[in-house]
Order: sequence, then C-alpha cells, then structure tokens
Amino acid sequence: MIIGVDEVGRGPLAGPITLVGFLAPENLRTRLVQILGGKIKDSKQFSHQKRKGIYKQFLRLKKEEKVFFAVSHISNKVIDKFGISRATKLGVNRSLRNCREDAHLGKRWASSRQIEIRLDGLLKAPKEYKNQKTIIGGDRKNVFIACASIVAKARRDHLMCRLAKKFPQYSFEIHKGYGTANHLKLIKKLGLSTLHRLSFCSRIQQW
Repeated sequence: MIIGVDEVGRGPLAGPITLVGFLAPENLRTRLVQILGGKIKDSKQFSHQKRKGIYKQFLRLKKEEKVFFAVSHISNKVIDKFGISRATKLGVNRSLRNCREDAHLGKRWASSRQIEIRLDGLLKAPKEYKNQKTIIGGDRKNVFIACASIVAKARRDHLMCRLAKKFPQYSFEIHKGYGTANHLKLIKKLGLSTLHRLSFCSRIQQW
C-alpha cells in the first residue's frame, strides 16, 4: 500500500491549508494514471471541470473500497497561532492517522511498516513511518501524490465556495483566498474577515 501526501493552500491570505493522504495499492497505479488522462500532472494543470470529473472517479473508487483518502483542513486560526509550517505538519499527521484508522482498511494495513509514504515538496511524515520519501515536484512525478493533489484542490475549492456564502462581499468563490488584485482591493476596502490569516495580512493592513 502507498499513501501519497500533498497540500493545497499554503499561500492564500484567507482560509485553511488542506492536507490529503491518498491511499491505494501499488497494483492500482496504471488505472490511476489512466484516470488522470494518461499523464501525471499537478492539480493546478487541470481545468476546474476536468478536476471535478477526476475527483468523482476517485469517490467511486473509494466507495468500492479500492482507495481511501483522508482530508484535513487546518484553519486560518491555527495557522495564525502556530505558523504555517506547524499547521502543515499537523495536517500531514492527521491525514496519515485517518488513513490508517479507516474502519475498512485499518485492520488489513494497520502497521506503518506495511505502508510506503510518498510526500510532495518539503513535506515529512512522522518518524514512525520508516518507509517515507519526500519528492520535489512529486505531484508531477508520482501518481499517488498527484491524486492527493487533485483531492486537496477539489475539497479546498469546494470549502471556499461554501464559506463564500457566509462572506459574500469578499468573492472567495472566485479567488479561493489567494492574494489576487481583486482580493487585495476588497481587503483594503472592507478590512479583514474572521476567515483571513492575520499573520499573512499584516503588511496589507499597513498600505
């Protein structure tokens, strides 16, 4: 079994950072590549509709218990309190733990020694996972990491669209919390909401 791990939302000015662990057997590798369109790509390289379609296929595989993925949203408040690095680490730990503790898969693959962990960028798993490897640009090189990236992007975007209904004046459904020109103008005009990362927006407030 392999768990690919990736994150989405490290840089935005608002909203959570989202970590995903995507667990699947090695023998499912070819099928996953086919679902991605025959080429391993970062989630941002897919259109919204294509990404949505891929995510739906992952949901079907999960329902069939052929894969499992755990999503962890670490809030802006936690990011402000502990910093982005610690918040990211917390999300990795939660996602991996939830993969192992899943009611259907946990009994068969409960031992960390039976699982290979593949992480994107600078992410690291807890030391208890002996067989782990961090891959720079992993979402373009490893299909399990790429799948985690797709799930993370789909779930964070969906969450930001839901949150946009609570904060309609900030247009979160469009920019998803990233520091676009329009988002910066809205912050200057309206100030910060409770969804914004204060530690990321301190300089903007001084403009």
